Amino acid sequence: MELCSWPRFVIAVLVAAMVVEGVLLSDYGNVSEISYMEAFGVRNWNDGAGEPLMVAISLIHRAASRGAVCLDGTIPAYHLHRGFGSGANSWIVQLEGGGWCNDHRNCVYRKRTHRGSSNYMERQIPFTGILSNKPEENPDFFNWNRVKIRYCDGASFAGEGHDEASKLYFRGHRIWFAAIEELMAKGMRNAHEALLSGCSAGGLASILHCDEFRELLPRNTKVKCLADAGLFLDAIDVSGGHTLRKFFHGVVSYQGVGKNLPASCTSHMDATSCFFPQNLIAHVKTPLFILNAAYDSWQVQASLAPPVADPHNSWHECKLNHARCSASQIGFLQVFRNHMLNAIMGFSVPHRNGLFLNSCFAHCQSERQDTWFADDSPVLGRKSIAIAVGDWFFDRSRINLIDCAYPCDNSCHNLVFR
Repeated sequence: MELCSWPRFVIAVLVAAMVVEGVLLSDYGNVSEISYMEAFGVRNWNDGAGEPLMVAISLIHRAASRGAVCLDGTIPAYHLHRGFGSGANSWIVQLEGGGWCNDHRNCVYRKRTHRGSSNYMERQIPFTGILSNKPEENPDFFNWNRVKIRYCDGASFAGEGHDEASKLYFRGHRIWFAAIEELMAKGMRNAHEALLSGCSAGGLASILHCDEFRELLPRNTKVKCLADAGLFLDAIDVSGGHTLRKFFHGVVSYQGVGKNLPASCTSHMDATSCFFPQNLIAHVKTPLFILNAAYDSWQVQASLAPPVADPHNSWHECKLNHARCSASQIGFLQVFRNHMLNAIMGFSVPHRNGLFLNSCFAHCQSERQDTWFADDSPVLGRKSIAIAVGDWFFDRSRINLIDCAYPCDNSCHNLVFR
């Protein structure tokens, strides 16, 4: 699919976790592939910004003995850039996102990509946004130890099982523990402060594992969590069905996720419901920051108006460009935003939590430099996302920022496709 050219406030780039036109709902894991450079807004090195920091891959060799392997049986991996100065004992652990696989066909496809095998992973990736090592790009966390744990299980680091016939390994939960154990040995056991973050499927994972992360670190370590674009809603699609619920049910049942979901939820709800963050966030005890676009582009494309729910393609133009939505379609999207507002009602009442909910058509705003911290980054209450997250983490101010409804926010970096 060709991406269009728009003014500076429109970022016409396909995020790695985005489902695009031509990809069926059942192909959540089979997303159109673009380079890491494009996915994080790094395309023109000669535009004065300089080259991004490229960080090499590290394989977790000890993981194999614990059965902590990717879908295809290869060992998992991560990228680490060491902190320095005042940040030498501070850690950001970011869980990579990138969809899910819910059945045999999708998981077999996925295991032949970098989302299911370390054999296909990039040997180096750019660290931008919240992972940047430049103070002008990442003012509060630039000198921390910054880690990206690669995503190769297809169930938000939560699966436990094995499809012997297809040689598929659902070991996301084991990968999570193996990666944390590796980082502890690399010095994280001495962390003064730590932030678990993630985007999209990784954002969901950061919610699922937030309290575990707190428990694994020393009691005197300051620990918080950030979920970016991870607030997936159990929403009604344009046909009146529950497309995403049906898909999540496949993920949870096929990959054996239920046994690793928080008991605080599964004690009174079914496992599929407990894979939806809206049913989890009230039970998270560790301070949690939710960063989300109210009109999340991934959810508009793949949950609200996927091809299976829109067989006549009446939502085709609207999905590609919000400016082409009809009044009734905008009305449907406003209902979705209201659903999101209801889902977070009460979440930010405890002062320990933070919230940045902007009325943009976007997905994953902490990893991209243009949305995290730049001259024209999205703002709420005169704060960019980077400043808001920093103020919350360091307890400089309470952050509970909810945008007015579309189209009031002209600072958005909206995703547009053609």
